Amino acid sequence: MTDDRSEMSEDDAGDGTAARSRNSAAGDYFIPYPDQVLENVLENVLVFLKSRRDRNAVSLVCKSWYRAEAYTRSDVFIGNCYAVAPRRVTQRFRRVRSVTIKGRPRFADFGLVPRDWGAHFSPWVSTMAIAYRSLEKIHLKRMSVTDDDLAVIAHSFPTFKELILVCCEGFGTSGLAVVVSDCRRLRVLELIEDDVSDDEVDWISCFPVDIPTNLESLTFDCVESPINFDSLEKLVARSPFLKKLRLNRYISIAQLYRLIIRAPQLTHLGTGSFSPPEQQQQQQQQQNDNNRDSDFVSAFAACRGIVCLSGFREISPEYLPAIVPVCANLTSLNLSYANIDAEQLKPVIRHCHKLQVFWVLDSICDEGLQAVGATCKDLRELRVFPIDATENAEVPVSDVGLLAISLGCRKLRSILYFCQQMTNAAVIAMSKNCPDLVVFRLCIIDRYRPDHVTGEPMDEGFGAIVKNCKKLTRLAVSGLLTDRAFSYIGQYGKLVRTLSVAFNGESDIGLKYILEGCTNLQKLEIRDSPFGDSALWSGLHHFYNMRFVWMSSCRVTRQGCTNVARQLPRLVVEVFRGDGVEGGERGDFVDTLYMYRSLDGPRADAPHYVNIL
Repeated sequence: MTDDRSEMSEDDAGDGTAARSRNSAAGDYFIPYPDQVLENVLENVLVFLKSRRDRNAVSLVCKSWYRAEAYTRSDVFIGNCYAVAPRRVTQRFRRVRSVTIKGRPRFADFGLVPRDWGAHFSPWVSTMAIAYRSLEKIHLKRMSVTDDDLAVIAHSFPTFKELILVCCEGFGTSGLAVVVSDCRRLRVLELIEDDVSDDEVDWISCFPVDIPTNLESLTFDCVESPINFDSLEKLVARSPFLKKLRLNRYISIAQLYRLIIRAPQLTHLGTGSFSPPEQQQQQQQQQNDNNRDSDFVSAFAACRGIVCLSGFREISPEYLPAIVPVCANLTSLNLSYANIDAEQLKPVIRHCHKLQVFWVLDSICDEGLQAVGATCKDLRELRVFPIDATENAEVPVSDVGLLAISLGCRKLRSILYFCQQMTNAAVIAMSKNCPDLVVFRLCIIDRYRPDHVTGEPMDEGFGAIVKNCKKLTRLAVSGLLTDRAFSYIGQYGKLVRTLSVAFNGESDIGLKYILEGCTNLQKLEIRDSPFGDSALWSGLHHFYNMRFVWMSSCRVTRQGCTNVARQLPRLVVEVFRGDGVEGGERGDFVDTLYMYRSLDGPRADAPHYVNIL
């Protein structure tokens, strides 16, 4: 940003110091206006201010600070693509190099939002193509992106370097081909949990072949189509700066071996399938197993700079010990696709003393979590996902595993934990052993499940979390809860910004506690709970300060939603059915209510089944 200020032309300065000094005679002593001096000084200070919240606070001080903050901002974050129009953004922030935009609500990940609901990137990219010719980075999440949008990116931004798409849809391999062929300065291409259509285009071969690439990160583990491995291998070989590589399931472990030999500088590796191709399995069974294993071990030993490992799709567990040479340096290990048990995990996890982030399936059982607690003393984030998320399924992790983690991993700051049964005692222990928790998401899969030992509601457990974890900003609650639990959250959860409620609640009073007590609440997600109109109306004083409210399969009526829309005209109130059928009602109640603040009013691209009240 300092370079940007030094390159500003006199025309860019407008009515500033440079323009006024042009009108002064040579040698005249010029005294700038005091407010201009302050603005110049402020601009040089603001380039060091990185926090979005701090910058937003600065912009509210006065008009001069507002102008200076807008002029020096290079990164723009849009938490809801419908909260503001693209033109308003480009008119205020004129020197942007990086844009992050979020689209559909998070519950879209669970199939609760129809695919054609909206969140189109087209109006954004067409506006930015005119206003931000120097744009270098685009990060989108849950947006609808077309191949034409990708072509606009490739042809409009000469210095474009980074494209990150998370949970996006609407584009295919032909669009990727245009990006990688025309964005010659591309450093980062990350496709994460996207729905990418197979257009039968060999997009990997479209990277420039005449010069070494600038690639630093290449992630395509979500692409469900075969990759031209020869082209990929050549690409990796001519990418000396490549640090992050995450492969899809069509890359076998033998091919992985060839890639990591080519790129010993890797620090982040997604392994692909981590199993041999079917046609090679019989041949490899006839080979000497010791020689086979030693080859893979030596390959990983050559990449001792690896600190982050993921992938392991369609894993052959007998290959897992091959990663042992890099375990001592690992800070992040993602085994959330690896169906392994505790005995297969233990020989690996016992070497991971520096691990800070660990994602895993519940197939490791409580025994595996006990091994994690015994070894990973520096763990900061844990996510335990279910193999089978249906009710009444046998889930092999429980309060025993949670207690083991809280006893062994006392630096824990974030946890997502799926289970079928839990106790208040285990949750209370976690609140005391891990007081620095910022994120606590406990998902008891069986609906309305009480403490499986005492039969009591889970009120005291969640109450302890909000009482003892003073830094908590995100909370997801589950199990059998009464109004008492929500009173605890409203009373003690003063820093909670995101709250998710599913399949629980006793009465409207519970939600009133939340809306009246959680003064910093920004995002509220509720599904399949008994809260109705009076609970909704209790938040009228706070809705303008929130990013969004989502309520599906609750007891909110259309009239109740209409009353909110009338009293808060700058709040967009959408009513629709999750299956995309017109009407929006489910009996006497609306199926889905989605409310969000907007500076530019209701959107113009709402599909026919979305009613904006």
